[in-house]
Amino acid sequence: MKTFCGRANPTTGSMEWLEEGEDYDYHQEIARSRYADMLHDKDRNVKYYQGIRAAVNRVKERGEKAIVLDIGTGTGLLSMMAASAGADFCYAIEVFKPMANAAVKIVDKNGFSDKIKVINKHSTEVTVGPDGDMQSRANILVTELFDTELIGEGALPTYEHAHKYLVQEGCEAVPHRATVYVQLVESRRMWSWKKLFPVHVEAEDGEKILVPPSEMENCPGVPSVCDIQLNQMPSSDFTTLSDVVTMFSVDFSKPVQSASTYYRVQLEPVKSGKAQIVLSWWDIDMDPSGMINCTMAPYWVKPTSALQWRDHWMQCVYFLPREEPVLEGEKLYLIACRDQYSVWYHLQKAREGEDEGDEEEHKADALVESPVCRCRAHLLWNRPRFGELNDQNRTLQYIRSLRKVLKTDSVCLCISDGSLLPVLAHYLGAKQVQCMQPSRIDLYHPHELWQAFFKANHLEDKIKIIEARPELLKPSHLEDKKISVLVGEPFFTTSLLPWHNLYFWYARTAVNNHLASNVTVLPQSASLHMMVVEFQDLWRIRSPCGTCEGFDVQTMDDMIKGSLNFRESKEAEPHPLWEYPCKSLSEPQEVLTFDFTKAVPQHCLSTEGSVKLLREGKSHGAVLWMEYHLAADISVSTGLMQLSNEKGNCEWNPHCKQAVYFFSSVIESEILSDPTAVTYAINFDTKTGEIAMDFKL
Repeated sequence: MKTFCGRANPTTGSMEWLEEGEDYDYHQEIARSRYADMLHDKDRNVKYYQGIRAAVNRVKERGEKAIVLDIGTGTGLLSMMAASAGADFCYAIEVFKPMANAAVKIVDKNGFSDKIKVINKHSTEVTVGPDGDMQSRANILVTELFDTELIGEGALPTYEHAHKYLVQEGCEAVPHRATVYVQLVESRRMWSWKKLFPVHVEAEDGEKILVPPSEMENCPGVPSVCDIQLNQMPSSDFTTLSDVVTMFSVDFSKPVQSASTYYRVQLEPVKSGKAQIVLSWWDIDMDPSGMINCTMAPYWVKPTSALQWRDHWMQCVYFLPREEPVLEGEKLYLIACRDQYSVWYHLQKAREGEDEGDEEEHKADALVESPVCRCRAHLLWNRPRFGELNDQNRTLQYIRSLRKVLKTDSVCLCISDGSLLPVLAHYLGAKQVQCMQPSRIDLYHPHELWQAFFKANHLEDKIKIIEARPELLKPSHLEDKKISVLVGEPFFTTSLLPWHNLYFWYARTAVNNHLASNVTVLPQSASLHMMVVEFQDLWRIRSPCGTCEGFDVQTMDDMIKGSLNFRESKEAEPHPLWEYPCKSLSEPQEVLTFDFTKAVPQHCLSTEGSVKLLREGKSHGAVLWMEYHLAADISVSTGLMQLSNEKGNCEWNPHCKQAVYFFSSVIESEILSDPTAVTYAINFDTKTGEIAMDFKL
């Protein structure tokens, strides 16, 4: 069976469907899975083991046999914990076939084949009875079906079904309960991920203010949760407006309802301000008494306890439908609505003389529909892109550069997706401005968004949208004029890795015949940069585990390693490094340059060399990013923003993902004597727009 996989083609700026062998999907799933991260999560594993031991003991004390149902077993770890804690039998359910096969091997290798039966089915298809998958219903339910939002992976319908058909009434459950916590905050930084702020431009004829259209201003956005490493958000970037309050909890030992519902809590702001954001996280109690607790609380909530780093469970940022001014001490209600898979929030002001008991009155107000984006911007731009468009310093760099190159007779073409550059070019005096958005996502019609944008700023007759791809550009599109200034950020929605935005170079090559002989291209060039780093924690997601709580899970390590090496050349992967601290072990180094004033060459661009390691530390990998040279002495970086030299601490561009290439020493878990240098070979294939790389310590 063949699999079709969507992949960005950096030479065309569009998504293409490639036919891959049947193994491809499975290797991707394994290679990019969070299994390694979960196995390295010491806090999670210890607490699960304690909770399972306690549950088995409680059942045994009642004189019953301990029969365990483990849904979503993965490696089989939790079932092996149960078996070694004295459970009589475990049914371990795993729907992903390669994973179920691995669990069978791991269970066998650890000597539990007689106590654990791995069932490769979805739990809703499991049968109970003499001829069924399970001989009888279980009296201990063990699961790990949670994501950062708690319910996003379908935990509620799975529990609901299990209680109806697979476990006994009054069963033990590990975890026993989950509790969701919330805190109301004001944060310009986080709010900038949802809203487009007005842009101020100093033009020849006074200050211009670029405003978003009203439909964007009033749009509730999209329901998908924004999950981040909140522990990397400095306290100076938000103001807490309320204490932490419990929003809702779910008792997993009793029947669970997955039907849509809402929860309502009273809040009293501890400070006046603009309510914009609800921060949220959860904890799980592994036992009924709550003595064995595993929490996702961020640093300011439990400042004394050591934080367990994990990437499979983080914290949630929810955006309120609109900004609401709140006053210290006033009475407010925060409403959480949920369906089976997601949660969304809104605020309600208390009415005069209102009583907590007026529940019916509130029902109508409370059940608000899941937010739907009507302005299209939230469908076209992800949250970091909103942040990037709202970055005033970045916009200023483009304004400064455009000022240098635009003249009153400039014919300007902008090639970038959803960019403010055409408007800036018009305000700064270009005679004629056109724009192209090549990686059109036809589903979302980006042109309609921009027409609304131009209309809101009375520019509909000033800026022309060309609805054609660069290679199909005709002189008539340009009113038979030649382009004197070609601009791009560049930014394209289909880009995954930093160098995918080099599509601008291919687009520039495609419009070559329409360029004036003395054309100015902005940016004039780009460069690829690289630095060797030691990660504080991110290395764990690719590092083998060996043994986990005394169980041999090397089969899983080998499986991940095999999938990472499935492609002969290992690939770099995108990560937003502002969330993942690291220190530099080498100087940043420019390794390749791309000259946008010329067309893309036919031949490959290659380089090799070595970087000296300046600091002691574990060389986990190389980070790569792009820098765009807009005009003389003005550049923007998509990666390193600042390096403090003594310690090598790095500050990264918060709006972009950087490329991380993990060295094989991380994946193989080799112990190396301290290397003094790293050699590299990097090849940019101009035919495919992809970069192949190899590093040796």
